[in-house]
Amino acid sequence: MPENAPPPAGITREQVAHLARLSRLALDDDELDALASELGVILSAVAAIGDVAATDVPPTTHAVPVENVTRPDVVSASLPRDAVLAGAPDAQDGRFRVPRVLDDPS
Repeated sequence: MPENAPPPAGITREQVAHLARLSRLALDDDELDALASELGVILSAVAAIGDVAATDVPPTTHAVPVENVTRPDVVSASLPRDAVLAGAPDAQDGRFRVPRVLDDPS
């Protein structure tokens, strides 16, 4: 698009200035003109997508069908405590013993 071309129909320079004020953006005149033009092109592209959308195509969220691939949640026996603690680097009173991480002076 040429440098000084007017913005495409859809958004005006005044609307961009209003949005800039609401967003607390300080934009100079050149930035307002550039953004009006760019936002106008974006709005035109979005409108073109709306024109292409077919009414006989159902809306989708994924390009391919998605299935839940997780296993069923079934209660089963866990490992005995002694077997689990046998693999721990340090255990005390039937629990894992780990270095202190809170209130550490170092």
